[in-house]
Amino acid sequence: MKFRHVAIVFLFTALSVGQLLAQASVSDSITRGPLSGTLVIAGGGRLSDAIIDRFVTLAGGKDARIVVVPTAAGEESYDDSAGDLFRSRGAVNVTVLHTADRDTADSRFFTRPLEEATGVWFGGGRQWRLVDSYRGTRSEEMFRQVLDRGGVIGGSSAGATIQGSFLARGDTKNNQEMMGDHQEGFGYITNIAIDQHVLARNRQFDMYSILREHPRLLGIGIDENTAVVVQRDTMEVIGASYVLVYDGSFWSREGSDLKILPEKDFLFYFLRSGDRYDLRQRKIIN
Repeated sequence: MKFRHVAIVFLFTALSVGQLLAQASVSDSITRGPLSGTLVIAGGGRLSDAIIDRFVTLAGGKDARIVVVPTAAGEESYDDSAGDLFRSRGAVNVTVLHTADRDTADSRFFTRPLEEATGVWFGGGRQWRLVDSYRGTRSEEMFRQVLDRGGVIGGSSAGATIQGSFLARGDTKNNQEMMGDHQEGFGYITNIAIDQHVLARNRQFDMYSILREHPRLLGIGIDENTAVVVQRDTMEVIGASYVLVYDGSFWSREGSDLKILPEKDFLFYFLRSGDRYDLRQRKIIN
């Protein structure tokens, strides 16, 4: 009798653990934007005033307190001119924040400008440098708190890719390896890989290197002078060019019934300025 009781308890425990693991697996495959705040994710190149103005407005306009993080570019130091792009669009309170030393990045003195920041902007370069400098430090915690307070985090090129959960092109040897020695971004959007300069550099097929190994990820590729603005699970395209979506489906304004399409694993489609996309449901918002 005692053995039967133990067996029943073990069975229910095993079923409960199995259900929890299954739920965790489903949760891990869901793409979500931030619960609060806004992301501006730009594909590199020379950005139009409209994209920069959108970021500054979201950060508070003339009252914005913006922190610019140019670390990805790889210079030893940066002067205050690294924030001139935002001053030229009307922002008055702009601070440049950079270190390659993790102890410094973990200090209260260094992170003080982030305590009241309403916007953070990550510049371009190599995204792994942002990981090496800030991942797991007080700085990374404070970046996220800007979102938690309803602020905005933006970035271009490397500063776009770092915002995803999977770090595309994160190899220290070159920027052609899609799955390199750094594979984890800051994860402001979950279960996603973000590429940049996509059409300008003919990178439209590179995302498949990641998706073949991680088929549950959503892939997006953002072209130059183009950005997506993300609030919760809604992504809006702004700018001059296109955003490529790799979600295993196909969409076209003219329909697709008469089109001869490739296999599901090789599908992608384009979004342009004004288009909106539901990250969680992985579908166009009409």
